[in-house]
Amino acid sequence: MTFDAARLAELLAEYGIPSAAVGILRDGRRTEFAVGVKNVETREPATTETVYQCGSMTKTWTALAFLQLVGEGKADLDEPVRTYLPGFAVADPVTSAQVTPRQLLNHTNGIEESYGDPGEGDDVCARMAENIADAPQVFPLGRTHGYSAALGYAILARILEVADGKTWDGLMRDRLFAPMGLTSTNTRPEQVDATRAATGHLIRSPAEGPIVTPIDHLPRAYGPGGGITSTAGEVLALAHVLLNDGVAANGTRILPAELLREMKSSRVPVPDPLLFGPEWALGLIVCDWHGETVYATDGSTIGQNARLRVLPESKTAVAILTNGGPRESFCRKVFSEVLTEAAVPALPAPDPARKLDPSRYEGVYERPGARYEVSAESGKLHLTLAIDPGQADFLGKPHRVRYELLPVSDTLFLLPPADPLEDTQSVAMYDFADGRARYLHTNCRVHPRVTPA
Repeated sequence: MTFDAARLAELLAEYGIPSAAVGILRDGRRTEFAVGVKNVETREPATTETVYQCGSMTKTWTALAFLQLVGEGKADLDEPVRTYLPGFAVADPVTSAQVTPRQLLNHTNGIEESYGDPGEGDDVCARMAENIADAPQVFPLGRTHGYSAALGYAILARILEVADGKTWDGLMRDRLFAPMGLTSTNTRPEQVDATRAATGHLIRSPAEGPIVTPIDHLPRAYGPGGGITSTAGEVLALAHVLLNDGVAANGTRILPAELLREMKSSRVPVPDPLLFGPEWALGLIVCDWHGETVYATDGSTIGQNARLRVLPESKTAVAILTNGGPRESFCRKVFSEVLTEAAVPALPAPDPARKLDPSRYEGVYERPGARYEVSAESGKLHLTLAIDPGQADFLGKPHRVRYELLPVSDTLFLLPPADPLEDTQSVAMYDFADGRARYLHTNCRVHPRVTPA
């Protein structure tokens, strides 16, 4: 079946997503189409020129800029951050002295996102780097992978700012957007033409349908890690660089080929490989599609989503931008139907015969803003998620949601949906050094066990 605008419209209706733009790059040739509305209240149609929020896909752009700095000899991936920010410090003296840019890029630094309120000014990255003097460790430096939503890439951006003498916003324009010939990719909401901007949406119930998000963009602290807006076509410009040894579609070399290889090949294992992939590189997720290596970079804001898959073997990339969701099952369907020559892996089936000792997993796993309670009942494990009360009330959800944990292995579990709007989720519980799981890893984020039961 050929994937086209009509099929995309069917999927949008099925998943309650107001609009999507899809871009396909094959052997340097680009195809784009868009379906739906930018805003359910105004009913303005989305087009291929519609600008969407890219969320954490921004990290791949920031990683490219940092690797440019490495290529210029102004930074080294394995020198301590203190080499470039002499006053850098967190609560842990080992991390303060030893954490490197590589560990920020691949999310193994372990620093808690305790950066306070750095404001909305041009000094936001500087203030974040200063505000973390008392930030604790979620895990010891380098022990595991644990996603940093904002802080890690803000520190990288601060190194770039000091080296270039510009704000992250300015250096992204000068280092990447302008050389690549991009005119619709920006770092600040006010830079976007309001007539082209997609509006984010949330869904409280299928009957009500999508509603406009109450939070139209992320705070500026998320800039280097989540602030970029773009079109599907210009996201494919990023994919072109990744597919062509660091060269942009206009022929400009963005990154030396050897550093692009380093970007892809420097990897750490991901404890929960089921959601995206088994490894994390430097600003890229590394997926295994039945033996084929596929690179991913994804992002979500409060009501908008961006997904990119890059397949080097077939010189192909697919970008999906939406203003509703997220629904990973929607994106899986789009990728599967566009990439008919590639098999997008399905989630594995649980193993009902697997016998586990519940005491190895029971406990509370917690970080600021996130609490997971794992308990046993009649020999079965359950996970209870505490949801932010304000968010729960707005969405009409309970403050606590209980899931059954279905084992796939001794460390991996599936969480069947507790709501028709949810997809199946996955969780890893691992590191049994003291006989009990020390960490719970889900949605790329890690949470340490704080109580035994």
